[in-house]
Amino acid sequence: MSQNQKYLIVVVGPTAIGKTSLGIKLANAFQTEIISADSRQFFKEMSIGTAKPSKEELGQAKHHFVDFISIQEKYTAGQFEKDAIAKLDHLYKTKDVAILVGGSGLYVNAVCKGIDEIPADEDVRAQLNSILETEGLETLQEELAKADPEIWETINQKNPQRIIRALEVIRVSGKKYSSFRKNQAKKRNFNIIKIGLNTEREIVYDRINRRVDLMLEMGLLEEVKSLIPFKHLNALNTVGYKEYFRYFDGELTKEEATELLKKNTRNFAKRQLTWFRKDKITEWFKPDESIAIEEFIKTKIID
Repeated sequence: MSQNQKYLIVVVGPTAIGKTSLGIKLANAFQTEIISADSRQFFKEMSIGTAKPSKEELGQAKHHFVDFISIQEKYTAGQFEKDAIAKLDHLYKTKDVAILVGGSGLYVNAVCKGIDEIPADEDVRAQLNSILETEGLETLQEELAKADPEIWETINQKNPQRIIRALEVIRVSGKKYSSFRKNQAKKRNFNIIKIGLNTEREIVYDRINRRVDLMLEMGLLEEVKSLIPFKHLNALNTVGYKEYFRYFDGELTKEEATELLKKNTRNFAKRQLTWFRKDKITEWFKPDESIAIEEFIKTKIID
């Protein structure tokens, strides 16, 4: 391998598929460190509900961007791009290979391709959040559908944060949000080898169900209860927390919240797969094929 050649091994796939385990195996095999691109695992206060790597796992390989900010801090994909690239530049001074692991497609793309510089304005965002509270999501949905039909067709239409972000950009810039999403990849000074993990749907769903049951055994309800004062924050409007906030609010029984969590996690896994399958450079393997994955990576590095 040429001294000038640097490689980023990217591990993606649906939740509960085994990305953390594979990332650690690859980090040890190539004697390197892991960049986490799971945006929910960034937050110090969210551990059980985000399936954060255990202390034992964190001890098996050096992880970056796990437990490094508070849910009360604002942190964007754009900031992550700058921070992750800076960390990689540092790692590449002594290593030829680094590992990126995560299920957050936007954050994976931020490192691999970069993201467009998109305007922001906290006052406009606050105004839109106020509309959400007083008039409901439907008002914002109607505004976005009229202002930018192109983005309306591709956005998650039930996600208020996505709707508000798009409208914020439109109101600030006077341009369509879709016009900022050029999808032109930035040139990186490293080669990307992308590994996707997946298996039969029934197995993925069974893993999800067992993970939720394990989270409850580990104290997920207690974790959610401790975060009730912060449930209005964007970081907590996520699978694993919002379902049990409804339980503590008396809207659902514990059993109903648990079944809803499993359903929402299955839907989340579907969306992750849809996102990651768009990237044609990804080579797909089953979770138990770590030896084959390692051999495949070695052939790409030798080339």
